[in-house]
Amino acid sequence: MRVSDFDYDLPADRIACYPPAERGSTRLLVIDRKAGTISHAHYAELDTLLDPGDLLVLNNSRVIRARLLCRKPTGARIELMLLEKHEGVQDRALYRGRLKKGDRLLSDGAELVVDELPEDGIARLSRPDGGVVAELFEACGTVPIPPYLKREAEELDRERYQTVFAGTPGSVAAPTASLNITGGLLERLREKEVGVTEMTLHVGLGTFLPIRSETFEEHVMHREFYYIPQATAIAIGRAKAEGKRVVAVGTTVTRALEHASGRLAGSGFREAVSGEADIFLYPGCRFRVIDALLTNFHAPRSTVLMLTAAFAGSDLLKQAYREALDEGYRFLSYGDSMLIV
Repeated sequence: MRVSDFDYDLPADRIACYPPAERGSTRLLVIDRKAGTISHAHYAELDTLLDPGDLLVLNNSRVIRARLLCRKPTGARIELMLLEKHEGVQDRALYRGRLKKGDRLLSDGAELVVDELPEDGIARLSRPDGGVVAELFEACGTVPIPPYLKREAEELDRERYQTVFAGTPGSVAAPTASLNITGGLLERLREKEVGVTEMTLHVGLGTFLPIRSETFEEHVMHREFYYIPQATAIAIGRAKAEGKRVVAVGTTVTRALEHASGRLAGSGFREAVSGEADIFLYPGCRFRVIDALLTNFHAPRSTVLMLTAAFAGSDLLKQAYREALDEGYRFLSYGDSMLIV
């Protein structure tokens, strides 16, 4: 199996360039792996598709306004895209334009300084006033909507490119599988006694980029910081012990839980776990924690598409994507979703 096996034709008019008028009104394609069947539902019906005792795991990372336009004192324009937060400070950014160490950058009366250029196209920044770099981006920047939307961020993106339960700031891309979860849906899930718990993984730009190599072994996986609280570890352990399903909401949750699987099990699901998820899940990999996956329709050749194929089965997933395209489903971040059980 090669990376090109995960290429497919995605017409531009099937990409959801805007969120639905009402959060949670999207469609939901349901894949039953055991039965090998595909059915159709709506995202708002998720509570009817899960059982009492199942555990829904959410990524509560908050997307910051990571895109910032600056100018040098000379007037030259520089565009910055802050990179996701890791365990330390969030001070590294991709840049467009010409920079050198020591350059001053101005934005809305605030100033940044280029401390170093550690990698090609990446700058490490600081603020002369001692302020926090990420706070300047949050105050003066714009929402980092994906480039494939081919538009500038608008006012509605401030709310809609963010989950309703977002808490810990640090992501530069949304955990899109949960963008259509509403407060009402969470309430119905809890009324049905479906458990809901949270963890944090700061989503980076690398999550959605296509793979440039042709073999899996050549691909160098990006790293994203995650934290699984003790309460979440305990809830997962309890669900496993009771034979209930752990339902990952999104590939980001999946990567964190599967990366941490050894340490979670080693502690008897009693301790918090944190780390840098660099796990690459593709067909042939074994899943040790999750039992079901709620996810969006992903871009061709992306690592998240390969993760989904690994969980659903490549042939069944390809069939589901063909059916979704035939049935007019909307793809990518603001689009429809699928539940794989």
